[in-house]
Amino acid sequence: MLTLPIPQVKARMTSQSIVVIDDDVITLELIVVALEQQLGAHVHSFTHSKLARAFLLKQSDASVSLVVSDQMMPDYDGIALLNLCRRQGMQVPFLLLTADATRATVLKARQSGANQFMVKPFKVENLLDNVRKLLAS
Repeated sequence: MLTLPIPQVKARMTSQSIVVIDDDVITLELIVVALEQQLGAHVHSFTHSKLARAFLLKQSDASVSLVVSDQMMPDYDGIALLNLCRRQGMQVPFLLLTADATRATVLKARQSGANQFMVKPFKVENLLDNVRKLLAS
């Protein structure tokens, strides 16, 4: 009996669960569509940081692969959400987005444990490249 090897099919990132938080609906939708269509990721999206915070309080490294968050938002900013994740013991990669790329903001993000920092506006392909790198690390 002859058995042929089964070809390996490159798996899409369907097992990746990504949380995206941005109070700008258009930016949020752009990110969500790119992550779902280009990477096959499962995305939990939030336009309200309070709802995102409540969701993150119930998560762990086992349930979330990556967090992508805007910095400047009402109620809780991105660094506050990052600090919440770290206080919970979550070491999930955290990508912070901001239009306010001051030196102080970048330093505070790094000190809080942000893995990557991107300035708005950004190219979707650059965002996807950063997400791929963070998920691979």
